[in-house]
Amino acid sequence: MQTMIKSGPTTSQIPLPASASALAPAPAPTPAPAPVIVDPVRGSMWVTTQLRRAILDGQYVNGEKLPSERQFGVAFGASRATIRTALVRLESERLVTRRLGSGTFVSFQPRSDADDFAELTGPLELIDVRLGIEPAMARLAVLNATARDIERLAAAIDRVDLASGDADGFTLWDREFHQLICEATRNPLLVWVYSQINAVRTHTQWNAMKDKVLTPARIAEYNVQHGAIFEAIRSRDVEKAVALVTAHLRSARRQLVGFNADGKRVIE
Repeated sequence: MQTMIKSGPTTSQIPLPASASALAPAPAPTPAPAPVIVDPVRGSMWVTTQLRRAILDGQYVNGEKLPSERQFGVAFGASRATIRTALVRLESERLVTRRLGSGTFVSFQPRSDADDFAELTGPLELIDVRLGIEPAMARLAVLNATARDIERLAAAIDRVDLASGDADGFTLWDREFHQLICEATRNPLLVWVYSQINAVRTHTQWNAMKDKVLTPARIAEYNVQHGAIFEAIRSRDVEKAVALVTAHLRSARRQLVGFNADGKRVIE
């Protein structure tokens, strides 16, 4: 059983190993220092297991910001390097997303009834929904983005570029880039709606065809488009940002036409 502690009135809960309760001084006739618990298995794998269990059990929910490396280090009695290694491993498992300058956020969502709709939604249907939402989203991002939002988008552009030869890596950071545009709107409802759209992109129909659609040449083309969208947002050019996002999604739609749900061309 884990003991949960609060790091502040508005921060996340931190899961502690059951043995951590022994860190508190036991009642004694005279003051005595708290006993030091030495756990020989307490390393990055052990911390990873504890945090993975907390996420999968719902102690941390999708989109929630996790406590800092320092706070986790105190809770687990581990170095920040150990905590950082555990978080990197969780990121590789797609359970968390680490955002430069912002922290680490949970990116796991338990299966729900919404997943049934996601399974029924094909890639073309998804693009059509995005075409209906993202141009307006870009407009709001230009109007409302903070300096911090711009910095986060710039960092995301760098990460997308680094994944230029990897369809899986590109898909991950492409989702992140568009989600950050949505967060720059400063509209909580829109952020939630778009998180549902992004979740559909992790389902089987898209995974079946992404390696066919996302060739290195295509990824390079999309990265150029991403860079142009970012510059339009940074320069506060509303009409250009809207036009570029629209063109970007229409280009993606054209590439999807002619592929079936198994990622095979049906039009030669």
